[in-house]
Amino acid sequence: MKIRRSIKDNRGESILFRRRALAGFVLILLGLCLLIARFTFLQVMHHDEFVTRSQNNRVKPRAIPPARGLIYDRNGILLADNVPAFRLEVVPEQVKDMPALLTRLGAVVPLGQDDLDAFHKQLEQSRRFESVPLKMHLTEDEIDRFAVNRWRFPGVDVVPYLTRRYPQGKLFAHVVGYVGRIDADDLDRLDPVRYKGTSHVGRSGLERSYEDVLHGTPGYELLEVNADGRTQRVLETHAPTPGKNLYLSLDAHLQKAAEMAFDGRPGAAVAIDPRNGQVLAMVSVPTFDPNLFVNGISQPDYSALTNNPDKPLYNRALRGVYPPGSTVKPLIGLAGLETGMRKPGDTVLSTGVFYIPGQSRGYRDDQRGGVGTVNLVQAIEMSVNTYFYKLAMDMGIDRFSAFMGKFGFGRPTGIDLLGESSGVLPSREWKAANLHQPWYPGETVIAGIGQGFWAVTPLQLAHAIATFAGHGIPYAPRLVMATQGVASAKPQPLANPPSGPSLIRNPADWDVVNQGMQMVIYGDKGTGRKLGIGFPYLMAGKSGTAERYSRTSDAYNNNRNTAYLASRHRAWFVAYAPADNPQIAVAALLESGAWGAEAAGPIVRKILDAWLASHGGVIPGSKRLPTVPAGSEQQAPVPDIDDATEDVPAQASTGATP
Repeated sequence: MKIRRSIKDNRGESILFRRRALAGFVLILLGLCLLIARFTFLQVMHHDEFVTRSQNNRVKPRAIPPARGLIYDRNGILLADNVPAFRLEVVPEQVKDMPALLTRLGAVVPLGQDDLDAFHKQLEQSRRFESVPLKMHLTEDEIDRFAVNRWRFPGVDVVPYLTRRYPQGKLFAHVVGYVGRIDADDLDRLDPVRYKGTSHVGRSGLERSYEDVLHGTPGYELLEVNADGRTQRVLETHAPTPGKNLYLSLDAHLQKAAEMAFDGRPGAAVAIDPRNGQVLAMVSVPTFDPNLFVNGISQPDYSALTNNPDKPLYNRALRGVYPPGSTVKPLIGLAGLETGMRKPGDTVLSTGVFYIPGQSRGYRDDQRGGVGTVNLVQAIEMSVNTYFYKLAMDMGIDRFSAFMGKFGFGRPTGIDLLGESSGVLPSREWKAANLHQPWYPGETVIAGIGQGFWAVTPLQLAHAIATFAGHGIPYAPRLVMATQGVASAKPQPLANPPSGPSLIRNPADWDVVNQGMQMVIYGDKGTGRKLGIGFPYLMAGKSGTAERYSRTSDAYNNNRNTAYLASRHRAWFVAYAPADNPQIAVAALLESGAWGAEAAGPIVRKILDAWLASHGGVIPGSKRLPTVPAGSEQQAPVPDIDDATEDVPAQASTGATP
């Protein structure tokens, strides 16, 4: 059998090879063109974008929150400070299983339920690439234990920050206030750019009222990170601008003396400089430690504060409203003089009971049987109700309210603190708007002794007395005297001009009322005559014993038990000094006090003593009194029970507005 060998077709193979080579070349050329096109797209057309994205894989920006402005008293004593601390932060996008991570992390660094609740609340409002605080104010032991186990927790890191501290503790809690952690509600209202990286915001007091001043402008730094997101080095830093410092008119020594004078009894006191409206002291007792709130108060601590029957979180000086009692009698007497309804020498017969013509219901005087015939000075000295019953009746409620409203009653004083109560100034309009009832003559009568619908805050009353002490020139109360920015060599004072001309048209009218208030302290029958003993300068004052509820019968109550009387009365005392050159006006309230001069008077005296001591015991421009020999002190009389009768229920229990 013959085998044929195939003949090789060299020409055909050559043509096939050339075709394949051409096809391969075309494919290579096409791939090269695509590569060049892609290179052009990435490196030319979108160079900036992809350089930025590439850089972001290596460099991470981190916001630097600004240092919060400090707060000082008028003498430079630090009231609010910033101290370094450390906290745990979590970057959500770097965590695959958040519940598992928190469980494992809690075995290393204890996490309370309050920490977890705050974290989850803020986690819902934050972007996944932003750090979210988990646990604030780590201890050294917690920092060490986390550092050893750090490799186990990607996306978690220990971050330094400045936390707020209040060196004076409870002393300024109601005035300075406190900061708290930013929550979901805050994120909705705060500027996200300005608060980038910030974890705290002002919650109460000046911390809240001056938030825009205290909070500065954030900066940022560029960090080089590795594949795990850990910081390797800082590439660039742009420093933040700190918030401005605040310098207050408050005197820390005077504040401490005022709080100690209450000895833990619920009440409030406010001291104001009548020459400029600067608040020298403002206390509400009892108080609380604001440091508890800075990094999140625990549930047991918060429950202890909210369940306390004395309400330590309640700012009585700013928000508490109470009937002023007889403390407003000097201003009512001034109204009689200024409106022409009375002359200084006009007298009224006090028989013990005042009757509205045509009515059988009587309105009692301070003393059973009355004190006889008195003029304005004597009526203020002895706090004679009948004089002011008749004066209020003669003036009428419309004229009465119009004049008293000039001294700031019935509206906020305008102090630079948020949350001030308006109180109630008795008027026909107020009753119609709030109770939808007509005004009755008996309500005018009891308004003349600071009872009935009257409701004032200690701040309002201090402001009114300070306005009178300043010869009627009104200044809005102010706590912040000056601010200081990072570029300021010294604090920049804030102007506080008077809000108008003097409210007193005739200076002689001021002299008469001033004389009556001095007689309260130095008169033989003055209700506060023990309080001036040993004080080297003239004082002027007025006591007030406001009923907490009305009498239920016409019978005199002879129960002299102090505890019983305290359960029935609010005790007030107001004063200013020196009486010939007023430089401080004080109003003090005890929520439960038998009598104004006896219970609240010593509080005011201790405040004045502390104020005098801060001036070295010398007040330029004022006349010193001669030294009173030992053993020559006069004893103040004990007034009779039942200051007044009322046709309406007593108003203004603690924290309630009628």
